[in-house]
Amino acid sequence: MDAVDATVEKLREQCLSRGASGIQGLARFFRRLDQDRSRSLDARELQQGLAKLGLVLDMAEAEGVCRRWDRDGSGTLDLEEFLRALRPPMSQAREAVIAAAFSKLDRSGDGVVTVDDLRGVYSCHAHPKIQSGEWTEKEVLRRFLDNFDSNEKDGQVTLAEFQDYYSGVSASVDTDEEFVAMMTNAWQL
Repeated sequence: MDAVDATVEKLREQCLSRGASGIQGLARFFRRLDQDRSRSLDARELQQGLAKLGLVLDMAEAEGVCRRWDRDGSGTLDLEEFLRALRPPMSQAREAVIAAAFSKLDRSGDGVVTVDDLRGVYSCHAHPKIQSGEWTEKEVLRRFLDNFDSNEKDGQVTLAEFQDYYSGVSASVDTDEEFVAMMTNAWQL
């Protein structure tokens, strides 16, 4: 394991010790640090931000982490790639049940879940804002879909986005059996 991998492993352990919201909390924290909305941080920003979380990196370590996830040669850390790397890898059983849930939602079979795909699969009639008349069915379905969508919230969820969402959930579930049971029950698979 090289120095960058060791640094990432320390950060992963710290996030997972915070429970289900550890990596999601780190994602929110990084997005607040990213004041120019570039979705990236330079080594100094990363070093200062992690220090606030109690993980002290020297500048060489911070630069190494940035280089590892610098996709465009800008010298900065791509936040989405970095957060994805922090999540523990999922087993085949977990990936399979996520794919099955996605397939159930993707009624058109085009590889993208939209509000139209959700109609008939996800019932929102009991939603309090539907019953009060505050929202339409389409608004409820869109907000539900936004949970799985990337930061851009384009109303279309790909399998990769769906897997990305559930990889964050997966990190907080100890066993494959528990994760598969949770997904099976939640999506009535």
